[in-house]
Amino acid sequence: MERNKSKTTLNIILLLAVIGLIAGALLVNQNGEFSGSDGEAEKVITEIAPNYQPWFDSLLEPKSGEIESLLFTLQGSLGVGIITYILGYYRGKKKNAAH
Repeated sequence: MERNKSKTTLNIILLLAVIGLIAGALLVNQNGEFSGSDGEAEKVITEIAPNYQPWFDSLLEPKSGEIESLLFTLQGSLGVGIITYILGYYRGKKKNAAH
């Protein structure tokens, strides 16, 4: 019974930490503009070498920023899903080997 109580306490602490991180991120950037690292890198490269030509172009150019964000989110979600599956698989394998 004590183990379940400690897990519940840990889960509550982790949930509060996540809420704190989200609130902190929203408070830090109050102007509502979030820029990606690609755009910032492009600005710096243009300042350093105005005649720079990229080595290659994108194979797929999204029609809007919303589609680009969707594809980025899907990519991240897929990666998290794969990592979570692998971790769960090995944890289950270890748990079954103990029995």
